[in-house]
Amino acid sequence: MSFSRALLWARLPAGRQAGHRAAICSALRPHFGPFPGVLGQVSVLATASSSASGGSKIPNTSLFVPLTVKPQGPSADGDVGAELTRPLDKNEVKKVLDKFYKRKEIQKLGADYGLDARLFHQAFISFRNYIMQSHSLDVDIHIVLNDICFGAAHADDLFPFFLRHAKQIFPVLDCKDDLRKISDLRIPPNWYPDARAMQRKIIFHSGPTNSGKTYHAIQKYFSAKSGVYCGPLKLLAHEIFEKSNAAGVPCDLVTGEERVTVQPNGKQASHVSCTVEMCSVTTPYEVAVIDEIQMIRDPARGWAWTRALLGLCAEEVHLCGEPAAIDLVTELMYTTGEEVEVRDYKRLTPISVLDHALESLDNLRPGDCIVCFSKNDIYSVSRQIEIRGLESAVIYGSLPPGTKLAQAKKFNDPNDPCKILVATDAIGMGLNLSIRRIIFYSLIKPSINEKGERELEPITTSQALQIAGRAGRFSSRFKEGEVTTMNHEDLSLLKEILKRPVDPIRAAGLHPTAEQIEMFAYHLPDATLSNLIDIFVDFSQVDGQYFVCNMDDFKFSAELIQHIPLSLRVRYVFCTAPINKKQPFVCSSLLQFARQYSRNEPLTFAWLRRYIKWPLLPPKNIKDLMDLEAVHDVLDLYLWLSYRFMDMFPDASLIRDLQKELDGIIQDGVHNITKLIKMSETHKLLNLEGYPSGSQSRLSGTLKSQARRTRGTKALGSKATEPPSPDAGELSLASRLVQQGLLTPDMLKQLEKEWMTQQTEHNKEKTESGTHPKGTRRKKKEPDSD
Repeated sequence: MSFSRALLWARLPAGRQAGHRAAICSALRPHFGPFPGVLGQVSVLATASSSASGGSKIPNTSLFVPLTVKPQGPSADGDVGAELTRPLDKNEVKKVLDKFYKRKEIQKLGADYGLDARLFHQAFISFRNYIMQSHSLDVDIHIVLNDICFGAAHADDLFPFFLRHAKQIFPVLDCKDDLRKISDLRIPPNWYPDARAMQRKIIFHSGPTNSGKTYHAIQKYFSAKSGVYCGPLKLLAHEIFEKSNAAGVPCDLVTGEERVTVQPNGKQASHVSCTVEMCSVTTPYEVAVIDEIQMIRDPARGWAWTRALLGLCAEEVHLCGEPAAIDLVTELMYTTGEEVEVRDYKRLTPISVLDHALESLDNLRPGDCIVCFSKNDIYSVSRQIEIRGLESAVIYGSLPPGTKLAQAKKFNDPNDPCKILVATDAIGMGLNLSIRRIIFYSLIKPSINEKGERELEPITTSQALQIAGRAGRFSSRFKEGEVTTMNHEDLSLLKEILKRPVDPIRAAGLHPTAEQIEMFAYHLPDATLSNLIDIFVDFSQVDGQYFVCNMDDFKFSAELIQHIPLSLRVRYVFCTAPINKKQPFVCSSLLQFARQYSRNEPLTFAWLRRYIKWPLLPPKNIKDLMDLEAVHDVLDLYLWLSYRFMDMFPDASLIRDLQKELDGIIQDGVHNITKLIKMSETHKLLNLEGYPSGSQSRLSGTLKSQARRTRGTKALGSKATEPPSPDAGELSLASRLVQQGLLTPDMLKQLEKEWMTQQTEHNKEKTESGTHPKGTRRKKKEPDSD
């Protein structure tokens, strides 16, 4: 059919146009591509597509972020559709579109293609805007709209064009099956072909803390021709590194921020001690040791233990951990065709739960360790201990490893006057401490669940055993351990927790790899990395023995640097960098590092010195100390990135020297921490907003129990044994009540608000009583409820 004949078609009556429609479409197909089918044909395709999906789980479509499709502007070739038919009446077109939207059959057909009610509505709004705002439309859709307006076609004929547009704004609809295949995590053992090619011997060393299970595994590691130790903490990796070399077994060290080779020529030693995330799953070893295997259930880091368990290429794999992990490990190894040999160990020294609580800090004895679950509890207890003329060492999670070791050494030294330790559960693993008695200041611990939600719940039996087991260790000078609580009300709960059987571990963590995310990005090139992660987790399929680890920290970093132009692989690496998102300076540093990288500007030693404003002064209060800890974390971040991007972070050795100097400054600050606390109280710099996390420590009647705690502590004063606080007069009553736990910050804010409301109303009443005759005063306005 010639183009001139096609032009004549526009002059035909609507009825005769319909008869010629098929011929025109056939003539235009070579120029404009295949013409979509009618509703019946689409229905057949939809049925086939639905059956091909295999009945996979319905995706969470709220994660599908719509893309913008701009309306078409004037075409250089003119409006071909209008030349073939006639210009469209936009009012008539709008009526057609509204009719199309309301058709139940169309909505049902859209659902067959993955367009639920929400997506269908969003797609239609975009489709309608595109039609109504375009200066010229593609000839195929123009002809169909013209036919519908003149009654020569049905509104249902718009569906193929609508679906094409929907897939443009929601590209995930067009590749759902591919995305499901990429995110299929149901057979993790197959990810490690090197390990599957060998028949490994799996030995599980099971027992409580201080039972010698790790010792026996490490002895096997020392006697092997080659070996790898995988620990949960840098401190543990350092400890095995030092022990191995001291025993005459050359051993390298590999952590996220550090690489140490002991051979003079730089050649790799046959043994390596590493953090579990850094182990190689391609290097062959004779013996591998995976410590704290029960952390395979950790909501954030469990994937690293799963990867080591399934992927290490070692003739013997020695696992050390709680009995609760035995069943899961046995099931996982059954899928690899490997058997598990279990070796049980008993605790080497006795430990007992006392029948009385400490009640008062006056009852402290040398070798005591008070375990808190918040920094402000640590500050408060340390201050109260100093008031009693005692010295205490302090250990909490955000301290640099060197400072933790220095505080541990101070506490362990029998010749040092420091006889008391105040610590968080950071002492649960990684430090050798001579503790006689563990005292739980609280039994409530803030935690993050698998959904990324913050929870305040009593510690688990596993956590209680891990912490309590630090008392009376075989290697310490105290051969018997004791456990109790600060408050008598907590003692029965502690006994109940310790008597409970440890819940068996049900599932192991998994984590998407960079390659999987890259394949997702290939199919969804316009999606952000954070959105890719959300869609991956939603599409992922796992067996009952596995779960996908919480990736909130990864997504936080991804959103933080989303606007910076980086390749996907580089962006992924930056997002896996371990940062504390509660520290603003560390977060802004990640952003600044990424920005410098994107500009191809190396982050040199001189640049970093200027950035952190080196040299840094010793801390004068707690806030200064926390700022120094954040700077230490920034230097850690630099070192972590320097091993991934050596050319852009070239001065790792100089930064490490700087970090050692900063570690010394922080150590001095922590050594004098009671003075810093005193200065912070004087200038009201204590972080009281975060205080109650550990002190709201009762399951019921929180305030009541806190009052009992304070009475128990203040009872010392009634015995005339507690000297008055030298700065007690400098603290406001509110600050002292918050510090003592009688008042929470939220309650303080509420009291302030109520007092301000009462003052306002009182002043108003006085004003009104002076300006209105008696009996004619206006009714007081009720304050807004809070």
